[in-house]
Amino acid sequence: MTRPAFRMLPEVTADSAAFWTGGADGELRIHRCHACSRWFHPPAPACFRCRSRDVAPEAVSGRATLASYTLNHHPWFGEAFPVPYVVGLVELAEEPDTRLTTQIVDCDPADVRIGMDVEVDFEHHDDVWVPVFRPTSTGGQAS
Repeated sequence: MTRPAFRMLPEVTADSAAFWTGGADGELRIHRCHACSRWFHPPAPACFRCRSRDVAPEAVSGRATLASYTLNHHPWFGEAFPVPYVVGLVELAEEPDTRLTTQIVDCDPADVRIGMDVEVDFEHHDDVWVPVFRPTSTGGQAS
């Protein structure tokens, strides 16, 4: 699968800056609540579970499991974003109910399977490092 030459970039806010710039240091940074110790995404100034405002971004392992995906064949951006491409929903290893919507890259779309182990990679565009996920080197399936 070819990676796109073009990405629509997010608006980086005070809450989301660590998520969108962590890739510069090779880190996937996800907000964590210090009151209940739970991870959550998208970033916000308070924990949606316990309402604590004692939250901050922390680096996670970057390992995840593919929970769901869709294979897109529509050429939304012409040749700048080649089709087909896989949009996946990944569950973080640290807390499976913390999920990210992302692109699955560096594999044949026909090889993508729910339950496959994936790891984060980053694409640098302007001042943003977009987290994408690729199959782990072992290509294993989560149990």
